[in-house]
Amino acid sequence: MKVGISTPLTSYTHAREVEAEGATLGALLRDLDQRYPGIRFRVVDEQDRLRPHMRFFVGGEQVFSLEHPLAPGDRVQLVQALSGG
Repeated sequence: MKVGISTPLTSYTHAREVEAEGATLGALLRDLDQRYPGIRFRVVDEQDRLRPHMRFFVGGEQVFSLEHPLAPGDRVQLVQALSGG
């Protein structure tokens, strides 16, 4: 499936869109890490939780769990949230 990559993560992929596979968001991120070593640690922490500065969208809907199921035709978007003060 197609995975959109936010600009801060393109240092790993060298592309704004890549291909990856997985039946869940967690499996997709593991596959991405096999293809682009180190990318998973940028979006998932040591406790296997989604990092708070990252947003994950499947088919345009935000998802909040690594267990979220994916279908072969889904489009996944990894977006780095902006914050300020």
